[in-house]
Amino acid sequence: MTKTGRAVVYESPNTPFVIREYPVRDVHPGEVLVRITMSTICRSDIHSYQGRRPNPCPGILGHEIIGIIEQIGEEISNDLRGDPLSVGDRVTWTEFFHHGESHYRDIHDMPQKSPGLRKYGHDLVEDDPHFLGGFADYCYILPGTGILRLPDNLSDEEATPLNCGVATMISVTEAANIQLGDTVVVQGLGLLGLYGCAIAKARGARTVIGLDTVPARLAMAGKFGADTVFDISSMDEETLVKAVRALCPPDGADVGIEVCGVPDAVPTGIKMLRIGGRYVIGGLVNPDANFTIDGNQILKKWITLKGIHNYHPRHLVQALDFVMSSRDRFPFKEIVDSKFSLDQLDEAFAKAADHTVLRAAIVP
Repeated sequence: MTKTGRAVVYESPNTPFVIREYPVRDVHPGEVLVRITMSTICRSDIHSYQGRRPNPCPGILGHEIIGIIEQIGEEISNDLRGDPLSVGDRVTWTEFFHHGESHYRDIHDMPQKSPGLRKYGHDLVEDDPHFLGGFADYCYILPGTGILRLPDNLSDEEATPLNCGVATMISVTEAANIQLGDTVVVQGLGLLGLYGCAIAKARGARTVIGLDTVPARLAMAGKFGADTVFDISSMDEETLVKAVRALCPPDGADVGIEVCGVPDAVPTGIKMLRIGGRYVIGGLVNPDANFTIDGNQILKKWITLKGIHNYHPRHLVQALDFVMSSRDRFPFKEIVDSKFSLDQLDEAFAKAADHTVLRAAIVP
């Protein structure tokens, strides 16, 4: 009898998910078959479901995934560290894959921007091998993916966000060049922002300031390294900028990080910076995220403005190392604060979208 697995299919934006079964075939030489143990709902999954972000339909959403290796292709032997991989290992993997030649990978050391790059949770479910998203029983890891074996003492809740939110924030904070004694402003305190606060502290930031509108996030931020938080829903821009700059003497913040997904946050954040400040955009993942900045002020204030999208495979390794070394300092397990089964995905998406939960986990 042919083996099958369940997949929760995203047929079109803003319509109920549908559970379907698809055949589970043997792996090809460069593939790995994983039985999913947990996946989490990323904010970009919600944007795709709401039709705010292009995504193939019908498909399986979800790219923050971990699982147990059930079958391993003969061309696969080691993970990103060079450690051997075997059936039964619990693994995570890069959220993207690219197989073949790449000028950006080989010349510019930017494999994450290789033309033709594909992402888990962004493929048509009808195409072989069907299982390329997180909200299902299985996922195939395809050639060109970086695989990382997980320590046994790391919980699923701590491990699942590694390959998206945590690795992304390792990349963002690296681009921000956070130094010992810096003052850092984080705009948005969802999963990305909470990890951003924690990593900034771990990199030696003197003061970390978190901005958001959701009370539960503001309350959580103190556990993840934020020294001060502001509920920006009750503040106009002038008041907010003045309050932040007052905490960053003598002339404003060294670093600003946008992970709220709100375009208007960018010009506001740049006003908080000192001369020579650095600003990194990490949350504007949807098209038409337009904002207006006075270019003369960027010039006169020597502002460095960067955008970060995806991450280098080494950032996944560093994400794991950061969590393992800091899990006694920061309560990473608390970020994944609810669990749902595959047939509860509609409920999980609704609660994640309205901020009733911080990070919803799907457990097949």
